[in-house]
Amino acid sequence: MNFIKQMDESILFYILEHMHTPLWDKIMIAITSLGNSKLIWIAITFLLLLNKKTRPCGIVLTYALSIEFLLGDGILKPLIERDRPFIRYPEIKLLIPRPGSYSFPSGHTMSSFTAATVIFYFNKNTGIPAYILAFLIGFSRLYLFCHYPTDVLAGAVFGIATALAVIQTGQTIHTKAKSSYAE
Repeated sequence: MNFIKQMDESILFYILEHMHTPLWDKIMIAITSLGNSKLIWIAITFLLLLNKKTRPCGIVLTYALSIEFLLGDGILKPLIERDRPFIRYPEIKLLIPRPGSYSFPSGHTMSSFTAATVIFYFNKNTGIPAYILAFLIGFSRLYLFCHYPTDVLAGAVFGIATALAVIQTGQTIHTKAKSSYAE
């Protein structure tokens, strides 16, 4: 466990000391802002729901993001109660307002990978840019000193797992409904 903490902090301080520039500061603030309150993913979900062709993806995305929120913010963060890096290192000046919730898992990353996985499932060509955005949002949380790398990694893993579970459950329900209707 101590090794993981040391790796987390080594990566964070490497990013802080070697990757920050005024231009990247602005870019990372903009990227992380897309993930605030799941804003970009909710907007995409809304657009998908408007079009009959993409509505199934929008419906699955609605369920997946709802479950992701309940799991991440409702269960895991309060259960684990991991402080954010800026709590441990208050001398680090943040470039964004201090987030109020706990650190593990990264909610920005979890919602981003949940959404990207659902989008990829329905359309691989659109899913690839969604995954790139999800990765950038996750990285922005490290860059901005709001999360440890393991928070972001866990957010990605939990997000992908949540999306796959919702997709699988939807397929099972659809198959059962279809077979019972045929009887």
